[in-house]
Order: sequence, then structure tokens, then C-alpha cells
Amino acid sequence: MAGKSTDSPRFVLILAGGRGERFWPLSREKSPKPLLALVGKKSLIQQTFDRARTLAPPKNIFVITQESQVAAMSKQLPALPKANIVAEPCGRDTAVAIALGAALAGSRAATAVIAVLPADHVIPDQGTKAFTRILMDSMDLASRGQAIVTVGIKPTEPATSYGYIQVGETLPPPRSCKPYRTAFHRAERFVEKPQLDRAVEFLNSGVHRWNAGLFVFSFPTIVESLLKHQKELHAACERWFRIAAQPTKLRAALARDYPALRRVSFDYAVMEHAQNVVVADGDFPWDDLGSWPALARHMKADPAGNCVEADAVLVDAARNLILDMRKGPRRQLVAVVGLRDCVIVHTDDTTLVAHKKAAQQVRELVAQLAANKAHASLL
Repeated sequence: MAGKSTDSPRFVLILAGGRGERFWPLSREKSPKPLLALVGKKSLIQQTFDRARTLAPPKNIFVITQESQVAAMSKQLPALPKANIVAEPCGRDTAVAIALGAALAGSRAATAVIAVLPADHVIPDQGTKAFTRILMDSMDLASRGQAIVTVGIKPTEPATSYGYIQVGETLPPPRSCKPYRTAFHRAERFVEKPQLDRAVEFLNSGVHRWNAGLFVFSFPTIVESLLKHQKELHAACERWFRIAAQPTKLRAALARDYPALRRVSFDYAVMEHAQNVVVADGDFPWDDLGSWPALARHMKADPAGNCVEADAVLVDAARNLILDMRKGPRRQLVAVVGLRDCVIVHTDDTTLVAHKKAAQQVRELVAQLAANKAHASLL
């Protein structure tokens, strides 16, 4: 690795465009997962913004979200300039959102270094210091050359719900650069969500990391990568870059361009094809709250493994997650007999009961609700 430090302006792009359908019925279109305080007193987007502020000033932080969520995001993030909350006309996955964020940052500074953070990940307070150090090291490295840096979390269990990255040799620091405290590796290959036997192999291999969806790159590097691997998206990014400082023109361009763009993840669109990917070892506690069972990892369990936030009586019940989100007198007793490994969630207008093994199918349930106008108020 070679290159010279550039004092490049640092930017952070927070991706908050998803609805978090697997957290229905608590997560709705106007109150999606990032806006919920699922772990701790602050919402996930507020926690992410707090971490982003350790990397860049608020004026250099952008949030990409949906139009229906802009007002709520602005209310929850009063320190963020309103103009920095940008709505997508429709969902097109992470590659398009990242191209938009790159255009916004690049219009402010041609040598911008950009860190991309998902809005719904959990990093406990005790991990914030290590998170900041690793991201700052990654941003410094990205400013010195053409590397795309991604953060790989060392696996602690054979998780089958995460993608993995196989890492190669540890890379030396750039010339004329003080050694980083963070270890950087060459990325060998990306692996989709594995079956359990392969996940066990990955856990024991020592050369696999969880793919956390955290990316760092310079504006020139991402533009070059889009040109090489996603020419149509590169052309759109260039158009947005030229008018990024004119909000009215940008909104019109997004409304025109977005529907025609392919829905594709950044991993598939760029990372799996690029030859300049570097993996930073993410030595901090991390969790991607993908579905209701994941929340139990952040709750205190009773001797039978039940995680309960409700007025509940349990008989012969084990490893259940029981939540009553109703307030005060709206709460009623939840009585559970003989259930194992289930999720029960009460809200003011509905109740979800699901087996933990089927928790990912809550998304299918939401799709069925969306197909019936009678259930529109539940979305």
C-alpha cells in the first residue's frame, strides 16, 4: 500500500432507506426500524448519528431515506442540517443510494473521503471508541490511494444470517505512514449467507469475517469503480453530482432517474467485482438486528431463557421473546402456556405471534397485508 496523506475532508453517509419489515408490527412505513428505540433509550438512527459525529461534523453527514420518513428523521436529528436529509423517490437498494451519497459529498469536496454506515446496526457504548479508531484509520487509508475499505467483524458464532468475507494477507501500512492500530487485509472473496456446516468452518478458519456493510472510499475511487463496474449508475451519479447544490433540480433528476435504475446491492454491484478491496478488522461488538429473535441478544433472560418486556405469566415456557409495546392501562396480561422459541409482540392495533425459526417470514406477512386494502392502516 502506498500513497501520501491528503487531509481530505471527511463525510459520512447514513443509509436509512429501509422499512425494517421483519420488525412488524412495531416497524411501520412512517416509523421504520431506524426510528425505533429497540436497544437503549435512543433510536437506532440517533445512535448511528452519534457515532457518525465522531468521524465528521454534522454539516458533512448525509442521511438517505424515504420521503415519508424525512420529517421524522429531521425531528429525531435536530443537529443535522435539514438539507442533508435526502429522500429517494423509490427504493433501489444500497448501490444506488451510495452513488447518490457520493454525488452529494463529492459536490462539496472533490477529494472527499466517505464512510457509509447502515442506520440500523447496534454497536454498544463500550465499542464506540474502537469503532471510531477503526473507521478513522480506514478513512486515512482510503485518502492515500484507491482502496475501497470494508469492515469485517470477527465472527463469534456460526451465524447463517450474515454474509462473510474471506481475508488474505495482512497488508503493511502505506509508505511514510505511522503504522495503524487497525489490521488491514486483502479481500479474497465474498461469500453469501452459508449453511450451518459452512458457517462452522468459517468460524473456525480464522480467515473469515462477517460482512457488516460498512464501507469507506474516496470520491474519486467510487466514481472510478462505478465507471468500471456499473456504467449506467456512474452516468446517473455524474448527473447528480453536477446539480447536487441545487435541491430543486436534484429532486427532479432523482424522480426521473430512479425508476429506471436497477435495484442492486453495493456488494453485488461493486464489491464482488472490485480488485482494490481492503478489509479492516472490526474489533468491536456489533449486531445487525435482522429480525425479532436478534433483539433477545440485548435483553435480560429469565432462567428459562424467556426475554419479557410485558405484564406476563408464563407456565412451562422457554426461550420466548414477549413484548407489550402498549402503554399504561392499555397493557393487558399476557398468559403463555407450553410455548417454546416463539415471538409475541403486542401493539395498540395488532398482535404478532411467530415461531423464531419463521421470524424472517414476517416480511412475507407484511406483503400479504399490503395486498389487502383493509389492512392499510397496519403498514
